[in-house]
Amino acid sequence: MREKLIRQATALIELCRARQMMIAVAESCTGGLLGAYITHVPGASGVFDRGFITYSCDAKRDILGVDQEMLDEHGAVSREVVLSMAAGALWRSKATISAAISGVAGPEGGSEEKPVGLVHFAVAKRRSVSEEQLDFGAVHHEARFGDIGRSEIREESVAVALMLLRQAVDL
Repeated sequence: MREKLIRQATALIELCRARQMMIAVAESCTGGLLGAYITHVPGASGVFDRGFITYSCDAKRDILGVDQEMLDEHGAVSREVVLSMAAGALWRSKATISAAISGVAGPEGGSEEKPVGLVHFAVAKRRSVSEEQLDFGAVHHEARFGDIGRSEIREESVAVALMLLRQAVDL
């Protein structure tokens, strides 16, 4: 899996370099693993602006600007929150594209509604920005990996995020 993720990250870096795009990531359950794979690639500094590790709800709120009411209503592992995380990563960076990940990696923490292996992804792409407003497009993706193990869920999440970022570069 490690070599596959490095190949995916390398392809993303090359594509972003060719398109002159900058990347930011906002991670929860992956705890910086996505950013680690991206920055493993030589030359990543030319296209990787920054990564936000927002493991707690407080961090999502304080660092990325996720609304507390949204967190209370939908929970950290939700479509709404991950879309807000991706938007916050764009707003708080110089990136043109961002990815956000929030999920239940286990082995504890799952529920019937949000089982271990449930991961939400969002990718946002900047169209324009003014002092008052950020204009961007965003896509959401949900994966249910099952209880395949914490490390495996995190690595599979990185693979999905890299794929979504690469697809979004062409949007």
